[in-house]
Amino acid sequence: MTMLSLYQKLHSLLDKTLFLEGIAPLLLRLYLAPVLLQAGYNKLSAFENTVDWFANAEYGLGLPLPVLMASLAIAAELVGGFLLLIGLATRWVTIPLMITMLVAIFTVHWPNGWAAIADASSWLSNGTLWLNEAVMSSPEKLAAAKNLLQDHGNYDWLTSSGKFVVLNGGIEFAATYFIMLLSLFFSGGGKYTSADYILAQKFLR
Repeated sequence: MTMLSLYQKLHSLLDKTLFLEGIAPLLLRLYLAPVLLQAGYNKLSAFENTVDWFANAEYGLGLPLPVLMASLAIAAELVGGFLLLIGLATRWVTIPLMITMLVAIFTVHWPNGWAAIADASSWLSNGTLWLNEAVMSSPEKLAAAKNLLQDHGNYDWLTSSGKFVVLNGGIEFAATYFIMLLSLFFSGGGKYTSADYILAQKFLR
């Protein structure tokens, strides 16, 4: 058996899994939907604070028409999250959601570099790719906090649910969500697993 024939047989075997290709976009949708729904709910439940954050240039986004912008962001996340959950209008709904992620990246998270959680040992923060002085100083701050809590608090109880970290607020999460949404923009909601597919089979054939 030649290498070519072996490759062809293995590739043919691999192709038999393509009937499950709808699982990949389904998993992306199921991952993104609760994240977006929770974000939209949080903004809606504290709407006045959300509007203030959109409006304030000193400690917020400094965007014009803050009530409108906040309302659009909430609608995109709540409606978009629900539509992604059922896979309806998937490609269309990714567009405003990608715009939302780009706004978050460039108006909120960009100055903080890549990492969402400060990790001075990561090459993503130590200057190899993106130098972030705040992240590089985080071990010293964590050590000081640990000493303080060990001296004046029940440190074992405080850390029983996990260790303390410094939240850096970099672009990591927003960029990851953007990439997932971009993938859904090209793939759609998924074969067999989305309302888009069911409706297309019924009305577009």
